[in-house]
Amino acid sequence: MNDVNDRRYEPSGLPYRIAVLCYLWTEDDRLLMLHRRKHPNPDMFSPIGGKMEISLGETPHECARREIHEEAGIEIADEDIRMFAMVAEKAYQGEMHWLLFCFEVTRRIDPDELPRSEFDEGTLEWIPVDEVDGLRIPETDRKVLWPLLKPRRHAGGFLMVEIDCGGDDLVSRIVEDTHPLG
Repeated sequence: MNDVNDRRYEPSGLPYRIAVLCYLWTEDDRLLMLHRRKHPNPDMFSPIGGKMEISLGETPHECARREIHEEAGIEIADEDIRMFAMVAEKAYQGEMHWLLFCFEVTRRIDPDELPRSEFDEGTLEWIPVDEVDGLRIPETDRKVLWPLLKPRRHAGGFLMVEIDCGGDDLVSRIVEDTHPLG
C-alpha cells in the first residue's frame, strides 16, 4: 500500500461509524423506507436506522429498537427483532468507514401502526419490494446490499459482507453466509 492509501484507511484519518439499518415489512411484502432529507444520502431512500450511542454503551439491539421507535413510532419487543446481516463499508463517500448491523422485525407491521409519515429526517413510505430497485438508493445498497438481502428476507440465516468504496469501483466480498439459499 502506498502512503496515500495508508492514510485513507487510518482510523484517525477516516472515522469509523457504527449504525443499524432496520427492515420492517407489511403482510403484502412492502418495505418501510425513509426518503431522506439529511446527510448521508440526502434525497435517497434507505431503511430506517441510525448511529449507535456508543458513548452510552448502547448495544446494536438496543439501538435498533430505539431507532424504530424514534423514526417509525413503533415499540418492538425483543422477541420480534433479529439481526440478519452485518456490513462493513470502507471509505464510504470518501468520508468514513461504516459498520452496519442489519435488523429485521420478524412480525409483519400494519401501516396504520405508524403515528406519522413525516419527521425531521424525511418521509416514511411503504415501498413494494419489486419497486425498491427503481428508487434512488445509495450505490452500495443498489450494487451489493439489496441484491444480497432481497432474496433472504423473512428466511432466517445470517450474512456478513465487506464493501470497499475507496476505489473507482466498489469491491465486495461475502465473508459469512449461513442462509439456506447461500
